[in-house]
Amino acid sequence: MRYMVIKCGGSIMDDMPQSIFEDIVALKKSGEWAPVIVHGGGPLITSLLAKLNIETEFAGGLRVTSHEVLDVAEMALSGLANKQIVRNFSQAGGSAIGISGTDGGLLEARPADNAGMLGFVGEVSRVKTSIIDHLVNGGFIPVISPIGVDGTGQRYNINGDTAAAAIAASLGASLCFISDIPGILVEKDGGKVKMDGATPSDIEELIESGQIWGGMIPKVRAASKALSHGVREAVIISGLEPGSLLSYARGESEGTKISLEQEAIHGNS
Repeated sequence: MRYMVIKCGGSIMDDMPQSIFEDIVALKKSGEWAPVIVHGGGPLITSLLAKLNIETEFAGGLRVTSHEVLDVAEMALSGLANKQIVRNFSQAGGSAIGISGTDGGLLEARPADNAGMLGFVGEVSRVKTSIIDHLVNGGFIPVISPIGVDGTGQRYNINGDTAAAAIAASLGASLCFISDIPGILVEKDGGKVKMDGATPSDIEELIESGQIWGGMIPKVRAASKALSHGVREAVIISGLEPGSLLSYARGESEGTKISLEQEAIHGNS
């Protein structure tokens, strides 16, 4: 049995077909894979902040998190978003348990390197993998909200992509980002085409040229960092295409694969 950490972006959760949850349940029931879900919820946080008249801003694709924003983020992520995903798995015939990174100290956090600019935004310093092992061995699909905590009890809002990368590295897992696009899209011949593969150096060049921007930056950089910590491969695939996750699990070409190998596929489809 191999772990697969699956990151579901907040921008796609409302549009994800039930088939993606059925595919993840199928992976679990196959006995070959142990899926672990890490989710975001950015649009939901933004919506709740607007309703509560709390101002918010972004820097480098990450949300600036004050005390007020942190309260709303925890409510949205660990409450509404987390439990909706658990219900979706139940409807798909699976058994999921939703937890926060604060539960049992699952995600030990520290301030992010640029925390002075971002407020209570954190990075994962340690993952208590025994909690995940326990849930998986009990037959459950863990659904993790990326709120972490330090030794003093201070909470931190952790970008879901970086949380997923840290969890995958700790588990020695495959890392799959479910997005609303089929992979990394670049300009070619006046249109957008998908890259089949990329290396971390390719990614930095694309960021520098402006081909990768906004919320995609922390996603691809998280993938690159995970590779440097032992994750063999990360992939970005579309959650809107039924069967795409199962195709990837079978070793078929899906999405954009990010790897350290210099011979990574650079062709476009």
